[in-house]
Amino acid sequence: MARLAPGDLAPDFTLPTADGGSLTLSSLRGNRVVVFFFPAAMTPGCTKEACDFEDSYASLQAAGYTVVGISPDPVPRLAEFAESAALTYPLASDTDRTVLSSWGAYGEKKLYGKTVEGVIRSTVVVGPDGTVELAQYNIKATGHVAKLRRDLGLD
Repeated sequence: MARLAPGDLAPDFTLPTADGGSLTLSSLRGNRVVVFFFPAAMTPGCTKEACDFEDSYASLQAAGYTVVGISPDPVPRLAEFAESAALTYPLASDTDRTVLSSWGAYGEKKLYGKTVEGVIRSTVVVGPDGTVELAQYNIKATGHVAKLRRDLGLD
């Protein structure tokens, strides 16, 4: 699937969330939304990235950003992850990988020198009008949130 680029309309979605509700992207119009895609809840890299977003969540909100994490994990696993890592922003479940694919965050990637199909760790910032402002693919979990903050002019 093609990756998103600045100026593209972000594909809308409605996904179930860890708190038992659901989240629709278009319901967040008027806000800037940081959507990050991660491979698996409660793995070391994903926990580091999710906790980094949590550590920056209040300041991102103060700067007008909403944060949403999406993975192919089922809702109960995401609920366990949110509780164990004390995450307060929404985590959404995309078990059939439809949203991951439409956002360019699922497909072939290199893992330990092999080409495999899976979640491509990615972050997309969606503007108030629903268009992509920033799209980053194949990111590293460690240090990503600090780099994103710099890229957004927040540090």
